[in-house]
Amino acid sequence: MFGTKWKRSIFSSASNFNKIDLKSKEWHTRLDKIHGLPIIHHHGYVCDLPTNHRFPMKKFHKVIDYLVSDRVIDRNKQVLEPDQVPMSIAENVHSHEYVDKFFNGKTTENEQRATGFVWSPGLASRVRYETGGTLLGALVSLQRGMACSTAGGTHHAFADRGAGFCLLNDLAVAAQYLLDEKLASRILIVDLDVHQGDGTANIFKNNKNVFTFSMHSRTNFPFRKEQSDLDIALEDGVEDDEFLNVLQDNLHDIVSTFRPDFVLYDAGVDPHKDDLLGKLNISDSGLMKRDLFVLSEITKKGIPVASVIGGGYSDSIDELAKRHTILHRAATKVWMQFNRLCL
Repeated sequence: MFGTKWKRSIFSSASNFNKIDLKSKEWHTRLDKIHGLPIIHHHGYVCDLPTNHRFPMKKFHKVIDYLVSDRVIDRNKQVLEPDQVPMSIAENVHSHEYVDKFFNGKTTENEQRATGFVWSPGLASRVRYETGGTLLGALVSLQRGMACSTAGGTHHAFADRGAGFCLLNDLAVAAQYLLDEKLASRILIVDLDVHQGDGTANIFKNNKNVFTFSMHSRTNFPFRKEQSDLDIALEDGVEDDEFLNVLQDNLHDIVSTFRPDFVLYDAGVDPHKDDLLGKLNISDSGLMKRDLFVLSEITKKGIPVASVIGGGYSDSIDELAKRHTILHRAATKVWMQFNRLCL
């Protein structure tokens, strides 16, 4: 078994079942056992898919395996297991009709086709764990400054539908929960997946308390883009130096002007030069520099940041999983640097 498991659900037993009890003894007891960068993972992040399905489902288990085998993390001291997100919290962002249909297997064939998945109880279960993981990472980072999930980044899900391998928008669910519970008041979502975070942009298009920043391939999916608070559409073949220069200039300005008190970071690896669905030309080193910059820029200002792994596609699950661990390796470096400065 990986990491620290909740003996009871961290969700309140109140009748509305829509709050997480951050004052409970259970919550504090579990957090007190976490030493080092908090990692959010659950075996339930993976479910069965048809043979040769395009989505690399097994990568989520491989990511944690490599982090442990390479001694990047200690699974007994750093890993927290999330609960599944309940309907009431999902409905803070998604329509009741859509949540009911997805949770209970009522979506139509056409609706399922748009997501890239055929509905199954296992699929609904993994999505709820994944969304619960991003929410847990956000709550933990409020107290620890930083946390990383081994999944998440389902930014194509809209309020009333799924799309592009995304069924619930975990970033939006986490952000809205923090706002509703007054745990944060100005949230920045940094989305560096190669595909625009269209669902997230649409959900928060009229919300001045959330700033959506998407830096993506201009010619890639989704072919009909939404309007984020800031979109940077990159041309095909952009390499490390140009990518990093654009990112550095814009992120610095956003943080200075918007002044977030919380950040959600989607560290998709599909901008990589070898990604099957990407059109950019970013190297392993470029991804590492990207993640180090984002996390350092946010952390040095004392802003909590929760990160998710986002998209990534390869014929080799092992190579893809290793690529995703760049985020956690970068976060570990920033974590250690920040904590040394605080001693």
